[in-house]
Amino acid sequence: MTTFVSSFSVLVRSGLSRVKIYIKKPKVIIILAFSVALIVLFWFCLPKPLFNSPTSYVIDDAEGQLLGAAIASDGQWRFPPNAEVPEKFRQCIISFEDKRFMHHPGFDALAFGRAIRQNMRSKKVTSGGSTITMQVIRLATRHKRTIWNKLSEIFMALRLELSYNKNEILSLYASNAPFGSNVIGLDAASWRYFGRSPDKLSWGEMAAMAVLPNSPSLVHPGKNRSILLKKRNLLLYKLYKQGVIDSTTAALAKFEPVPDRPLALPQLAPHLLERFKADHQSNTYGDTRIKTSIRSALQQQVNDILERHHQVLKANDINNIAAIVLDVETGATLAYAGNISHPEDPEMESDVDVVNAPRSPGSTLKPLLYANMLHDGLLLPNSLMPDIPTQIAGYHPENFDLGYDGAVPASRALSRSLNVPAVKMLQQFKYERFYDFLQKAGITTLKKPADHYGLSLILGGGENTLWELSGAYADMARVLNHYTKYNGKYDPADYHNPVYSFPSTKKPELERSGLLDAGSIYYTLQAMEEVMRPGEEMLWQQFSSSQRVAWKTGTSFGFRDGWAIGISPKYVVGVWVGNTDGEGKPGLTGINTAAPALFEIFRLLPVTRDWFEMPVGEMVKIKVCHQSGYRAGEYCEDTDEMWVPKSGLKAPVCPYHQLVHLSKDGKWQVTGNCVPPDEIVNKKWFVLPPSMEYYYKTKNYQYHVLPPFRPDCVQAESANPMEIIYPKDGAKIYVPLEADGNRGKVIFNAAHRQAGVKIFWHLDDKYAGETKDFHQLALNPSPGKHTLTLVDGNGNTVHISFEILAK
Repeated sequence: MTTFVSSFSVLVRSGLSRVKIYIKKPKVIIILAFSVALIVLFWFCLPKPLFNSPTSYVIDDAEGQLLGAAIASDGQWRFPPNAEVPEKFRQCIISFEDKRFMHHPGFDALAFGRAIRQNMRSKKVTSGGSTITMQVIRLATRHKRTIWNKLSEIFMALRLELSYNKNEILSLYASNAPFGSNVIGLDAASWRYFGRSPDKLSWGEMAAMAVLPNSPSLVHPGKNRSILLKKRNLLLYKLYKQGVIDSTTAALAKFEPVPDRPLALPQLAPHLLERFKADHQSNTYGDTRIKTSIRSALQQQVNDILERHHQVLKANDINNIAAIVLDVETGATLAYAGNISHPEDPEMESDVDVVNAPRSPGSTLKPLLYANMLHDGLLLPNSLMPDIPTQIAGYHPENFDLGYDGAVPASRALSRSLNVPAVKMLQQFKYERFYDFLQKAGITTLKKPADHYGLSLILGGGENTLWELSGAYADMARVLNHYTKYNGKYDPADYHNPVYSFPSTKKPELERSGLLDAGSIYYTLQAMEEVMRPGEEMLWQQFSSSQRVAWKTGTSFGFRDGWAIGISPKYVVGVWVGNTDGEGKPGLTGINTAAPALFEIFRLLPVTRDWFEMPVGEMVKIKVCHQSGYRAGEYCEDTDEMWVPKSGLKAPVCPYHQLVHLSKDGKWQVTGNCVPPDEIVNKKWFVLPPSMEYYYKTKNYQYHVLPPFRPDCVQAESANPMEIIYPKDGAKIYVPLEADGNRGKVIFNAAHRQAGVKIFWHLDDKYAGETKDFHQLALNPSPGKHTLTLVDGNGNTVHISFEILAK
């Protein structure tokens, strides 16, 4: 055994030494080096990436049908590659170009030999003998047709077959083959020549597509129609002979017309296409084709509605209108009409995407403030809010109808879109906090600090987009819908901007509290369901809808923007109307221009009778003062039991009911200083401050004014029956110049609880005049600081300081 092993070792060493000697020979070294180089060249011969040409931006609807496309940067209609090759094209192209495609390794020696014989017989190139794989290589490298390039194509085709399967090679060919003019790829060609996707083409149409890459110049308006038709019909006959189609199908297919003039591609959502293009260029990921969440039929109907309204609005020089429809559950966009579509008329500026353009939102942020006030327990749904002339640090808000109610329930102030109560609420909530909330809710258009906007933020002093604002409303509806689903918990991810493609689903990370509680959102949507608007009580009836909708309108300062946003449990619809250049027009209000389109769009959507479920788990039942809407206090006699958000437990107690002391006949207020205690009648009374009472009593007949003090009784200091409505103490006032160049006058306004009492006015301790019943006085104070003093006939006095600004 030892001898055998020894002998074998000697033989191995001998063999190795001979191999070393052989390898050291120059010819062998050269051959080995050449072989290694050839292998390396073969392995790395393919370009990376194989195709690097720019592609068209393409958007499809939710069903995968084309919504629109933009030509590629090199001027070609070249859609991104599609991995799926229609079976009809597969059969046609293999039969026409490469019948042994499924069996050869990328090079067909039989076809190549046949091509050489044909070329030699005709003494010119009539056949190339290229396989589909070789044609893919030629398309990728853009080689000219020479013998050396042909050999190179064979070499690279063999390598391509090692990395790609047959279906992938067919996909590369279908996506990059020329189809005449500036059309590249089957997908683009199918839409350009037949107006349909490839999977919907007939056998006759697909056969025409299959013969085009071989001679793409055949498709040209008015030329070579007979040649293309002949080639198409020969292919159909070949398919029949191969048993791919039957005789009837072949005969009928031959009667189909061949492509003629290229068709215009669909442009159902041109503004969404441009948005996708901009989004992709700023964040280049994925290819340039996207399957959106848009529903084509709904998109077309929304486009038609906007066009009809545009034809009416443009008579008043209101040129632009935009709309968006969102799915509440996902935030997915179902329709995206960024503007009208009139590219032929540059004055319309219809290329501007208003859905994503920052505009003044008018009153559309008021529901968000109302929800925040409820969430923080600062008010109850129907708490009375002051609605009187107001001036805060020089800011003087006014209602749309320029009138005042004195006091109005917060819910009604929201449904009527009253400005003064909204400003009062924001003053109480603090604009800095509201600014922070908006940012947390996904509003990104407030680029400047909170102090820049101040209290005007609630009346459109900032800028918002229809995209983000509609998304914020959808967020509220989504949180309310999910409250029961998540067993009373909240998912922070429910607050997100809308999307125009299908979002990926993630497991919710639930928390015990949310940005807004469900109870506050519920009452906000209840208030928004009230459709009355100031000065338009008769118009709301024409906007009846077959389904319940909570909605809000907005009008920006100067009548530049009209908004309407509606919410149902399943959908959110947002509409904007105006001019993209910012020009205001009389009558351009949300109620007149945007609301009609809003409800017309809602009528397109599936009718749902369901409404938001009251989130009782987030509420408590408490006693509420019927007259003031506050938590019932000890002097509130008329109370209602009401479900309110849990935060309502810390809401203020009614400040307006008090115990008053009356004479036996009830005609006078009295005190213990002038009437024996046993003759005093104690009564609970609903009393508003004089400035609120002044306006409130004119619109609320059931309000009873507090009786005056009996002349021989001294009234308490806290019971001053007189109040200055305008200006407030510390106000700074600028009085503009009139047309004649002289400075105008300031209208001073006061209220007195007792009718028929005279008020004597003094400016800087100098008598200025007197009033009775209607307490207004026009004065012309000089620039500088002043003191206004009012004295009534009973000796009650009130005074304020104010400043007149010179400029």
